[in-house]
Amino acid sequence: MPSTHRPRFRPYLAWLLLAGLAAAPQASATNYNVGDAEQHEHWHSVVLSLGDERHFRALEQHSYSDSILSVNYTAGVCDLPWLEVRVELEEHQPESRVANLVPGDLRVDYATIHSGAAEFITQRGDRGFYVNFYLDEIDLLIDEMRGGETLRLRFDRGDEDYWFMSFELAGADAAIDRAKRLCEAAG
Repeated sequence: MPSTHRPRFRPYLAWLLLAGLAAAPQASATNYNVGDAEQHEHWHSVVLSLGDERHFRALEQHSYSDSILSVNYTAGVCDLPWLEVRVELEEHQPESRVANLVPGDLRVDYATIHSGAAEFITQRGDRGFYVNFYLDEIDLLIDEMRGGETLRLRFDRGDEDYWFMSFELAGADAAIDRAKRLCEAAG
């Protein structure tokens, strides 16, 4: 399981990490074209495209050197955003599989505790480990992210074995708004 340390961010890695994002618009090993990137404090907004397919992503890659949090929108269904964490692994994965489905809690600052499920996924040929969240109130969580300072995540892997992560939200409001606006304009 990836570490939860908070290494110092190196700005020269920003575009390298952005390029790595093209590999996974929803845990997919397909390489997407990354375009129209814009920085918003610690967040970025980007457009991912492949043929006629378009995804719009607000992402935070500042808090960890090996992990990216993203809020994602897909053209044609902009009202159904999804939240994902991608963790870089040392090796390409030999198979696509759901590695686990565990309880997960997300909380912005001291706002609502959003409890749901976290699905851990690997994709064949991809070095990413993906966590997709299934939450009843994703829109409320995204609204809280827009005005918050820190998003905290807790995964319960069983037998009181917890995995914690936290992501800074400086710039989330502008990045999320832009990703959603680009999605709606593409529809």
